Amino acid sequence: MIALGENQYGKSRVRVMKVERCADRHEVFEWNVDVWLKGDFTACFEDGDNSHVLPTDTMKNTIYSTARASKASTIEEFAIELATHFITTQPQVNEASANIKATLWRHIDAGRQRHPTAFVQTGPARETVTATYPRGEAVSVTSGFTDMAILKTANSAFAGYLRDRLTTLKETHDRLLGTLATAEWTYAAPGLDYAALRTSITDSLLNAFAQHESLSVQQTLFAMGKAALEAVPEITEIRLQMPNKHCNLVDLSAFDQDNPNHIFVPTDEPHGSIEACVRREV
Repeated sequence: MIALGENQYGKSRVRVMKVERCADRHEVFEWNVDVWLKGDFTACFEDGDNSHVLPTDTMKNTIYSTARASKASTIEEFAIELATHFITTQPQVNEASANIKATLWRHIDAGRQRHPTAFVQTGPARETVTATYPRGEAVSVTSGFTDMAILKTANSAFAGYLRDRLTTLKETHDRLLGTLATAEWTYAAPGLDYAALRTSITDSLLNAFAQHESLSVQQTLFAMGKAALEAVPEITEIRLQMPNKHCNLVDLSAFDQDNPNHIFVPTDEPHGSIEACVRREV
C-alpha cells in the first residue's frame, strides 16, 4: 500500500517593495515572502483533481493586494495578516504560514540631516519572521534575523581543547572572533509590540557578544541567548547559529616583519559551525 505523506504547497520568493509616502518623508520596506498551505490536497497529488487547489499565482496576487491595504508597521504583523487571510478564506486549508525576510534600508545622512527620500541598504543582515496559523488554534510567531556580521578583536580565546594526532591548531588567548549570526526566537503569545521587542532582543544579543569574555564560540552563543531571554520575558526560546568565520594570522617573517595580531586573512570556508537553542526551563 502506497499513500501520500505530509505535504504542503505555496508561493515562494515573492518580492515586494513598499513605499510609505508621508508628508515630510518616505519609508521603504523590501520583503521576500513565502506562503505555505497544508490541508485537504490528497486528490490533487494522487488523482490530479485541482478542485481544492488555490493557484499559487493567486497567492502571489494576494500578497501584493494585502501589502497595498495593510497598515502593518512590522513584518510580524504583515505575516499574521497573510496567514489569517488564507486560513479564513480557504476552508480546505488546515494550516497557513507566511515566511518573510526583510532587506533593511535607512535614510541617507545628507547635509547633516536625514534625507527624506534617499536610502542606503544596511545589509547583509535581514530581519525574518514566520507566522503559522493552524485551524482552530492561535497563531504563532517566530522572529529573527540572518547574516548579521559581528566581530570582536579582543577578549576571545580558544584553548584546552581535545587533541589527537591530527590536531594542528594552536591554542590562542587573543584571537579575532567573527561570525555571520542567525537568530530565531519564539514569542509566548501574539499581539505584542514586535518592533520594540526586536530592538530589545537584538541589543541584548549584541551587548552580550561585546562584553563576554569568550573561551569559545559555544560559550559566547549561550551567553547571548541567556541575555536575550533575561531581557525579554515575552519570548520562550531563542535559536542561534554562529559560524566561526576564521581570520588567519599572516606570517610576515619572510619580509623581516613581526605581526603581533595586526594583519589577518579573512576566510569564508571552511568554517566552524556552531548552533544551539537556549530556552526557559519549564
